[in-house]
Amino acid sequence: MNYVIDSGKDIPAYMQLYALLRSDITTGAYGWNRRLPSKRTLAAETGLSVITVEHALSLLCEEGYAEARERSGVYVTYREADFQGSPQSGGAVSAVPVPSAPGRHPGDFPYSVLAKTMRRVLLDYGERILVKSPNHGCPELIAEIAAYLARSRGIHVKPSQIVVGSGAEYLYGLIAQLLGRERTVALEKPSYEKIHLVYRANGLTCDFLTMGTDGILASELQKTTASVLHVTPFHSYPSGVTASISQKMAYLAWVRNRGGYIVEDNFDSELTVSQKPEEPLFSMTQDDNVIYLNTFSKTIAPSMRIGYLLLPSPLAAEFDQRLGFYSCTVPVFEQYVLAELLKTGDFERNINRIRRKRRKMNL
Repeated sequence: MNYVIDSGKDIPAYMQLYALLRSDITTGAYGWNRRLPSKRTLAAETGLSVITVEHALSLLCEEGYAEARERSGVYVTYREADFQGSPQSGGAVSAVPVPSAPGRHPGDFPYSVLAKTMRRVLLDYGERILVKSPNHGCPELIAEIAAYLARSRGIHVKPSQIVVGSGAEYLYGLIAQLLGRERTVALEKPSYEKIHLVYRANGLTCDFLTMGTDGILASELQKTTASVLHVTPFHSYPSGVTASISQKMAYLAWVRNRGGYIVEDNFDSELTVSQKPEEPLFSMTQDDNVIYLNTFSKTIAPSMRIGYLLLPSPLAAEFDQRLGFYSCTVPVFEQYVLAELLKTGDFERNINRIRRKRRKMNL
């Protein structure tokens, strides 16, 4: 073990240690079921406090790389075989209702902040709110979404890869048209009902794959003939299942072998109680085969019918050629309001407030 923590970096010390441990786990330096160095050993070797080390270890456990065993230590649970088609532990899970369906109840975003931002947009933007939006969305909003994703999720995309639309169902329809009607799309079982309703309405065939305790069962992935996989890696509705890191790697291995696409529906992912946001599939691959989808209905309000797609560069070019004629379905005024919420930091402050509140509830 030769871990060097650079105090001059902007990255927090616990995140540096987390990254070093994760690298050693995924490269096999610490194999499956092997005990990691104790927190006191890590603290002594790196010069960090025990609390800082505990924070790094807890992140590894939250993401499924390791697990803490009482009076024994922290052991590696990640193994490469888990994403090479080996059977998955655990049986199928049934639908366990989570507190609310997507977009069902008003969010916790402060009305006073929203109202203030709307007034500011009316004053500052003036008659610009009367001008038709570009088809992908207003440049101001697209730029702020790109900047937000870069600083909060580690996702780096060009503005040309972002498509703004009025909510998840509309975006499902665009995906269906982009990928083509002669496709079979695999969905989680159970999953949010409107996903398969939209796909079927657009002529796609749906294949439902049974969920295990940490994602779709490996046996189900192997037997499907689908070339598209639609997954909700974080807090899938209505099962509440969150995919482990091994399961995410399994999804990426599956799509690589099929030569198809993953649709990553990241509903509710920003409201995780983890200190470190869930790592998206989109940023875990360089293969240009993941389409990322998210909305602001849960994080701001159900009435805020704004969502966005992140398309791999080759698919973004194809989108422009085939579907670029579609006008943006989100009113310009609402796009500017959201752009201001992202620009001023009000959106992220509220996300952090909700996450702190949820952590206290889980204590």
